[in-house]
Amino acid sequence: MSYSFNWKCPYCHKETTIVASTNYSTNIHFYKSNSKDSYIGLQTRIIVCPNQDCKEYVINVSLFPATYLNNSQQIIEDKQIQSWQLKPQSSAIPQPDYIPEQIKNDYEEACAIFSLSPKASATLSRRCLQGMIRDFCGIQKNRLVDEIDELKKQNKVNSTTMASIDAIRSIGNIGAHMEKDVNTIIDIDEEEAAILIKLLEDLFQDWYIDRHEREERNMKIQQIAQAKQIAKTNTP
Repeated sequence: MSYSFNWKCPYCHKETTIVASTNYSTNIHFYKSNSKDSYIGLQTRIIVCPNQDCKEYVINVSLFPATYLNNSQQIIEDKQIQSWQLKPQSSAIPQPDYIPEQIKNDYEEACAIFSLSPKASATLSRRCLQGMIRDFCGIQKNRLVDEIDELKKQNKVNSTTMASIDAIRSIGNIGAHMEKDVNTIIDIDEEEAAILIKLLEDLFQDWYIDRHEREERNMKIQQIAQAKQIAKTNTP
């Protein structure tokens, strides 16, 4: 008997329903010798996007402690030891070509490492933010804090977004600079690093994508107007 579940493809970003019998496959391999974590099971999951224009696939591997029940091995799923996202390797959303390559690279690296090292991810998010301020806003100074101050003076960004931008800088500084007391450790957790990445994605949308789509609409309007004018001129 097959089952289904809702799912959003990380490649085409289409929300869809996955039917296990056709779009989903899972396999479990048990390690039969006793390890330091007792008996363990490795579970692989593959999901294929049903969108005909996509058909990409996602591969995930999870490690669980295993136990014997009625002489058979069974995974205890609520005690996952570790998991690995093999494909895609990160949660990065593909960004359009008109965003500078280096800015996209910093964003993609921040996504790829946020689970392994949230502090390093926050530092890359900070670097990505600085790249966007320099490229999109045309502001370039010696320090990011000075660039943000200049952005505030221009009054082109709403106060909520401005506060978020300053937060990315502040949190990213924790990863970029050691405290004066080397024994002082301020941690950044995985959830916090993920929130910074989401803020970057919001800026991609607000600054680059919305502007590009607006320019395309304006161009089409001008083309329509020109075509109508030509048609009017050529009308007997």
